[in-house]
Amino acid sequence: MTAPLSTVSLRRRVILYSLAVLAVVLLLVGALSLVFVGVQSRADLAAGLATRAAQADQLARQGTPPATIVERLAGPAVRVGLVGADGTVYGSRPGPDHGWPGEDRDGDGDRGPEGPRYRGGPPGHYGPVVRRTLADGSRLTLAGDVGELAAIQRRLSRLLLLLGIGGLAAAGLALLATTRVALRPLDTMTLLARSIAAGDRGRRLGPTRPNTELGRTAAAFDDMLDALEGAERQAREAESAARESELRTRQFVADAAHELRTPITGLRAAAEAALRTRATGEERDRLQLLLIREAGRAGRLVEDLLAMAQIDAGLRLVTEPVELRGLAEAEAERVRLLAPTLTVTVTGEPLTVPGDAGRLAQVLANLLDNARRHTPDGGTVDIEVVRASARAVVRVADSGPGVPAEDRERIFDRLVRLDGARGREPGSPGFGGAGLGLAIARGIARAHGGDLTCGADSVFELTLPAEP
Repeated sequence: MTAPLSTVSLRRRVILYSLAVLAVVLLLVGALSLVFVGVQSRADLAAGLATRAAQADQLARQGTPPATIVERLAGPAVRVGLVGADGTVYGSRPGPDHGWPGEDRDGDGDRGPEGPRYRGGPPGHYGPVVRRTLADGSRLTLAGDVGELAAIQRRLSRLLLLLGIGGLAAAGLALLATTRVALRPLDTMTLLARSIAAGDRGRRLGPTRPNTELGRTAAAFDDMLDALEGAERQAREAESAARESELRTRQFVADAAHELRTPITGLRAAAEAALRTRATGEERDRLQLLLIREAGRAGRLVEDLLAMAQIDAGLRLVTEPVELRGLAEAEAERVRLLAPTLTVTVTGEPLTVPGDAGRLAQVLANLLDNARRHTPDGGTVDIEVVRASARAVVRVADSGPGVPAEDRERIFDRLVRLDGARGREPGSPGFGGAGLGLAIARGIARAHGGDLTCGADSVFELTLPAEP
């Protein structure tokens, strides 16, 4: 059972997936940016505190009053605590719950940022702390206020969020415009498929780069069209061949009925004449001879029709080694007995072929009977057996009138006799053929893997696979 194909809009899929990937990338970039800015800001703040501590030491060496030192060192993100040599504290406290960094207010040894309570402190409170004893004996404590850093990070987060949303919106609009162009080859495939379905055959996509995704799809589409049109062409050819075969069958049946009508009519006429008259002597012998001849003629025609039917159904061969020269000599002797006025010669070398001896003898018999019927008294029939590469060749030539070049292939059709062979009187050359002998001979030759042709000078050539 075929699973249903999801047909969600490909353009929508591309846009949504692209925006999802872009959103994830922007989120990661924003998070990494915030982390980097936080780390860098703390590092910069720590460096600034160290610089201010060095400045405070220099001011103390110059005899600057502690209050002035605190005033000069204080900043937006810097808290300054200075305990003079006499114990006076300079600087403002950060709140009711927190003493100055470094100050032990409750006597428990917790000196502000050094103790656990100030190590990191509450979120957004103190960060880096620098303590130094100045040249005049006063103790300086500098603490970075991370609240300012947190505010900067919050502003940066909002900015990144707004920029990310704006970037996604701009990317969505750009994807709407670009995916239409990017997916245009699919629209081309759709239009081509519809035009072919409407009857416009022969068109192809012809991808310029068949190794890309769209190129492979287009190449597969073209291959499918080739296969479909090839199947359609074969179907039309098969239908045409079937019609042609049907016409040939009808013509064959009509011709066979026509051919059978002649001997049957002769048999009927001879039988009626024998019944109507009380023939004796010579007249009786003539009627009996007529009956025998017409019965034989009808029998030969039926045998030929059965042979053609066997060839069409697939001829069954009893394969064995067959010596062609000896087979040709036997058939030549038969012709000499039937036509003593003809000179029949056999030349060539002994050749052995794998085949059905009875069927091959039938081929030679049909060829020699054809030559006998078309050769006048005193003429010659020559049989030559030769090897040509891995093939055995039997050539049959006669001194008859020959076959016109335009008819040398047509004579192998069924129930075909040339005009010169029709309407001849009994006893004349060419009488007695029903037009099936050569067709049967070619069918048998091809069943053996060979062929039978009529070449120049009306020489019939039988070719068969030869044994090494």
